[in-house]
Amino acid sequence: MQLLKRILTAVVLIPIVLLLVLAAPVPVLAFVTALIALLTTDELLKLSAGYGIHPFRWATYIVVALFFVFVAVNPGGDTPLLSTAGVVYAAVFLAALMPFIFSVIAMRRVDLRTAFPAAMVSVFAFGYIALPLGLLVQVREQWRGAFLILYLLLIVWGGDIFAYFVGKSLGRHLMSPRISPKKTWEGAFASLAASLIIGALLFNYSGQISSALLNAHLIDKKDGLFALQKPLLWPTLLLSAVLNIAAQLGDLVESLIKRGAGVKDSGSLLPGHGGMLDRIDALLFAAPILWYYAAWRVLR
Repeated sequence: MQLLKRILTAVVLIPIVLLLVLAAPVPVLAFVTALIALLTTDELLKLSAGYGIHPFRWATYIVVALFFVFVAVNPGGDTPLLSTAGVVYAAVFLAALMPFIFSVIAMRRVDLRTAFPAAMVSVFAFGYIALPLGLLVQVREQWRGAFLILYLLLIVWGGDIFAYFVGKSLGRHLMSPRISPKKTWEGAFASLAASLIIGALLFNYSGQISSALLNAHLIDKKDGLFALQKPLLWPTLLLSAVLNIAAQLGDLVESLIKRGAGVKDSGSLLPGHGGMLDRIDALLFAAPILWYYAAWRVLR
């Protein structure tokens, strides 16, 4: 029954996510991603109660929302270099400012023993959730941005599916029983293999896939990866491997947070999957790496 719920939820959500990533204007994508970030942040702040911490909820929500407002109205959005520079400046400025903002807010706490932990969780929420998701939206503003995000999603989803089924059926050697009792090395290697295969296939058929999406009016020409732009195979495989490893680490880190809080799922929003954080935990670690790759290409 749990597996059926998991499959049905994926069948409903995957087309919606792909349509948003490929065809939605950047401000619309930023708005939807902001909602996801706020829902995920809310789950993380609730998890912190399991550690006896009561963070500054509304202040955290406002900071996260303001970051996505900037991402949505990024003045350099039409130019990849200016867009990248704008988000970098905003992200670095806010990341540096967060400890000061929440430390000042913490001064209003009656019980000062709870003030510093509360500030730490709120700062962590920005760096752990808002920043990676904001960078993911900015990738969409890059040349080939829609194709890159499609590539990331397929790498993460494919690795997750293979890890789940191979680990469940063939897994014998536990990876980290204290943190995630069901994860196995067999599942982890199957996940890595799946990501490499998906990366190689996308590399080989990038022109055909991009042309099909362009003909279906799902992407603009700047968002595809056509024959003359095809990357080399070995860098694609290396990037696929790094993204997969980052995604698996992201999954483990979220398991660490949940286990410390004494809960199984971060929430119950998505039937069969748990909460929003359960669904995007891998993306939170993989998205910054993809963004760095895209930004590196622009700066070159």
